[in-house]
Amino acid sequence: MSDRRLSMGSIALVAVGSLALTACQAKDDLPGVSADEPTQSASETPVPPLRLVASVKKGASDVPVDREVSVQARGGTIASVDLSSADGELEGDLSADGSSWTATDRLEPGTSYTMTTTATKSDGTEVTRSARFSTRDLTLDEQTYPSVAPLADETVGVGMPVIVTFDLPVKDKAAFEQHMHVTSSPQQEGSWHWLSDHEVHWRPQTYWKPNTDVHVDVDVNSIDAGDGIYGQENREVDFHVGAAHIYRVDTKTDQMRVFSNGKLLRTIPITTGLQPTYTTRSGTKVIIEKFASKDMNSETVGINGADAYNIEGVQWAMRLTYSGEFVHAAPWSVSSQGHENVSHGCTGMSTDNAAWLYAMSRRGDVVEYTGTDKPMTLDNGYGDWNESFAKYAKGSALS
Repeated sequence: MSDRRLSMGSIALVAVGSLALTACQAKDDLPGVSADEPTQSASETPVPPLRLVASVKKGASDVPVDREVSVQARGGTIASVDLSSADGELEGDLSADGSSWTATDRLEPGTSYTMTTTATKSDGTEVTRSARFSTRDLTLDEQTYPSVAPLADETVGVGMPVIVTFDLPVKDKAAFEQHMHVTSSPQQEGSWHWLSDHEVHWRPQTYWKPNTDVHVDVDVNSIDAGDGIYGQENREVDFHVGAAHIYRVDTKTDQMRVFSNGKLLRTIPITTGLQPTYTTRSGTKVIIEKFASKDMNSETVGINGADAYNIEGVQWAMRLTYSGEFVHAAPWSVSSQGHENVSHGCTGMSTDNAAWLYAMSRRGDVVEYTGTDKPMTLDNGYGDWNESFAKYAKGSALS
C-alpha cells in the first residue's frame, strides 16, 4: 500500500468520547463536573473536568479524506494518540505542552479508523478514550494519479526536467504544488511550471550540474484537486544526472559540435531541414527518447503528397520534438552533409557518426540549435529551456 497522508483544513471541533464537547456548545452550558468524576466537597479544591475534543465526530461514516484529524485536551494533557486502520497506524505530532495532537499522515478513502487517546487529568489520573469513524469512499473518477519522469534510478542528461502528469485534471494547482518538492545534492534553485491541468514541469534555473542526485516528492495523496477530485497516491522518485552532454548545431554551417563536460569531443557534418518548407527549429531541445531502429512515416507528422516518405528501420534515432524532429543516421544524404540542408526537419548524419552519438547519449541530453528563424516552443517536447527562468517561474501556481 502507498503511504498516504492527511491534508490540512479548517474544520469544526466535534465530540470524541463521553467526556468530549461539541464545538458549538455555549460556555454557559458546560457542566461543572464530568459525569465520571466524583464531586468535591466544599473544603476540597475541585479537579477540572478532562475533556478531549476531536476534529472528527465519533461514529462519523462519511469523513472527507482531506479532513485534518486532531485532538485537543482541556483540563489535562495528552500522553499519546493511536490513529489506525486495518492497513496500519497514521503518524502525528504531539504539541510540546501536551495540549493537542495532530495527524501528519492523511486519511484513505473508504476506510474505517479507530482513534485511541490516552490523557492525564490535572490530578494525575490517567484515562483512555476511543472513538471510531470511517471515511467517504472515492471512485477512480474522483482520484487523479500522478506519473513521474524521470524513472526511479534513471541517469539523465543535464537538460532533463522533472515531469509530473495527472490522469484527471488538477484545478487547485496551488494546493497540489504546495505538496510537491524537488531537492538535490548539490542543491539547485528551480521552479514548477504548469503546462496544463494535467501536466507540470520543474527545472533548475540553469542546466543541472553534472553528477547531481535528485529526489522528487509528490505528496498529493488525498489533497483536494478541485471539482470533487482528490490526489490518489503519493510518489517519490530518486534519479541521477550524469555528464553534461551538450550538442551545438549550426544550421548555416551544417556542423554539430559535441561537448561532454565542456570538452569538444567531435565535430560532425550534418544536414537539417530544407528551408523554407521544412525549416528545423532553432532553440534548445532535449532528447526525449531513443530508438536503435525507427520506422519513419511522414504522414504521422502531416507531410503528404509528393514530399511524403515512409522509411523503415532508420538507425540510431533520437527524438527531440513531439512534432517529429529527430537526430538520426541518414546515409542517403551523406553527400549533402556538412554543406547543404535537404531533410524534412530532422538532423541527419552518417551512420558511423550517428551510432557513436547514440551510444554516448541519454534522455535529457541537450541539443542547442541556431541559424533559423523558426523558434522552438515550450510544449513541443521538453522545451523548458526556451524561456528565461524569470518567465518560466511565473508558470508556478504559487508565483
